Amino acid sequence: MENKLEKIVSLCKRRGFIFPGSEIYGGLSGTWDYGPLGAELVHNIKKLWWNHFVKQNEEMYGLASSVLMPEAAWRASGHLEGFADPMVECRKCKKKFRIDQLDGSKQNKCSECEGALGKPQSFNLMFKTNFGENVAYLRPEIAQGMFVNFKNVLDTMRPTLPFGIAQIGKAFRNEIAPRDFLFRAREFDLMEFEYFVKEAEWEKYFEHWRKEMWRWLELAGIDKKQISELEVSEEDRAHYSKRTIDFEFEYPFGRKELYGIAYRGDYDLARHQESSGADMRYIDPDSGEKFIPHVIEPTFGVGRTALAILLSAYHEDELGGEKRVLLKLSPKIAPVKIAVFPLVKNKPQLVAKASEVFTALRRSGAMAIAWDDIGNIGKRYRRQDEIGTPWCVTIDYQTLEDDTVTVRDRDTGEQSRHKIDELEKYFSIFL
Repeated sequence: MENKLEKIVSLCKRRGFIFPGSEIYGGLSGTWDYGPLGAELVHNIKKLWWNHFVKQNEEMYGLASSVLMPEAAWRASGHLEGFADPMVECRKCKKKFRIDQLDGSKQNKCSECEGALGKPQSFNLMFKTNFGENVAYLRPEIAQGMFVNFKNVLDTMRPTLPFGIAQIGKAFRNEIAPRDFLFRAREFDLMEFEYFVKEAEWEKYFEHWRKEMWRWLELAGIDKKQISELEVSEEDRAHYSKRTIDFEFEYPFGRKELYGIAYRGDYDLARHQESSGADMRYIDPDSGEKFIPHVIEPTFGVGRTALAILLSAYHEDELGGEKRVLLKLSPKIAPVKIAVFPLVKNKPQLVAKASEVFTALRRSGAMAIAWDDIGNIGKRYRRQDEIGTPWCVTIDYQTLEDDTVTVRDRDTGEQSRHKIDELEKYFSIFL
């Protein structure tokens, strides 16, 4: 579909999913604000991920670590030396470019003003700040918060190997050239866990979590036909990784990384033990052996997940002789689950009955319900299709006679009648 990304960006702005950051001040490059529907979508993605990877695995422990960490932590992790991109700056307009994003035929010319480019230099991507004389950094990844709390989790929860530490949280990268909507931003959310294992068992658990990542793709409603695995070569892997597989998605701007799973060995825990003096060893309860566990790390970007979901869900078709746009979002993550309509809004009996149904469904607390009585019924359907609402419930004249309502399915447009007191049970099957 031509211009699919442009259509997604337009829909997100028009319908309250995603806005440019600080838009009234001209925007701030590389930042995005989630509107009412986008915030609900992202909340549902995080909730679904937490349930799948944390709540359903009794050996997984949750964490919420600080976004600020001292310079010593980043020196130990290797980020001060290794977390950088090669960059060039235009001598004329001062715009900065990542070398790997330059057109090969114009390596010496600025794409904006044709000015000459300066010499390549290494650009560290971390945001630096100060507390008096102390230096700290906004975290560029959320993994280190889990590693520095490894001993705390050991001491308080007494887990046995294998076990994981999981968290969802913000990360910050001073990207040289943020671009492609949510794909590359300066502030973003990550969903990640570190799974600690015995060294001899790392391959078994690497494969286990690789398969679980495929299960997650299906659960989230991401088109698996657009996904491919890339075995990352040694020269392209992160400094801490001994094996990495990237899950790549076919975005409109090319095949790019969506998720990753890495085998980090004992690199991080060993470095923090050496730097801090804290004992990061695990004591085997059976043999009494002390050793530093090895780590499997699956990583999921929330923004990239949302973008892949929107691209997978976006469809244009024809229904009832009319063209429409719809988002085929999974009911589990759709920002609005059900829209409730009175057939017409100038009939007090219909409005009152619709209000009763709306209130009853909202009272359940498990479903996000919307009220819509603006325009004719066809226009209301189209509005709800465009934001991905799976079902529309219409209260009509027959409702006043037998307490049944019309339930309309988003994807097919098919309608069926259901008793009001059975609606919650009916929808709960899908949620």
